[in-house]
Amino acid sequence: MYAKHALVRRPSARLAEGIVTHLVRTPVDVGRAREQWQSYVEALHIAGWETHEVPPADDLPDSVFVEDTMVVYGDLAVIARPGAEQRRGETAAAEAKVRGLGYRVARIEEPGTLDGGDVLKFGNTVWVGVGQRTNEDGARQLAAHLRPLGARVVMVPITKALHLKSAVTALPDGTIVGYPPLVDDAAVYPRFLPVPEEHGGHVVLLGGTTVLMAASAPETARMFRDRGLEVLTVDISEFEKLEGCVTCLSVRLRGLPGPRA
Repeated sequence: MYAKHALVRRPSARLAEGIVTHLVRTPVDVGRAREQWQSYVEALHIAGWETHEVPPADDLPDSVFVEDTMVVYGDLAVIARPGAEQRRGETAAAEAKVRGLGYRVARIEEPGTLDGGDVLKFGNTVWVGVGQRTNEDGARQLAAHLRPLGARVVMVPITKALHLKSAVTALPDGTIVGYPPLVDDAAVYPRFLPVPEEHGGHVVLLGGTTVLMAASAPETARMFRDRGLEVLTVDISEFEKLEGCVTCLSVRLRGLPGPRA
């Protein structure tokens, strides 16, 4: 039986029209992206995760990046208010899915904005990147929702990357990893490990010492294996053209509250 659960969402037929902020737009092969998405989902299954699919939305090009729709902490799902107005339609179906899975729901309200990709959690510490997509009001609202659950929220500036987790993520021991040219201030993290490749700063914790990362960071993968980690890699090159990374393609649900009657 699966002990770990994740939300996923199939790529939109209009994926190639997704927002590009820091990169020069290049053609996206939607068919290949769908194959890569399926391989990503299969990697989660191999690692013991059950996936719950949010209904696809062909009218929302960026909807595959389901992580941006919410922040899940304990039994609470805080529904985001994306900083890009054209992405705000992505949250309704994702909210319905987590409600059905038994989560309590809170929301980020106007004038706050918040993307889930700007939120990095480890233990009871929650770092929130404030930059292009998440504003200070959104970060303060998130802190107010999570504080009663014992979370310590730390705001950090984001000026060099689209999202906080485009710059840094955490290893299983709590070490924060990132590609230095994209990290505004490594000193805000208790332990920081620089990595040699941009996509090496993006890892998904799959339980124990297993992590998932992109195939585009082979040097970093070797570095992590030398540290004793089991590394699963997936090719997500079509999503990388849209500033996506392995964290963006799922919302990890570590234990479900249970369906509501």
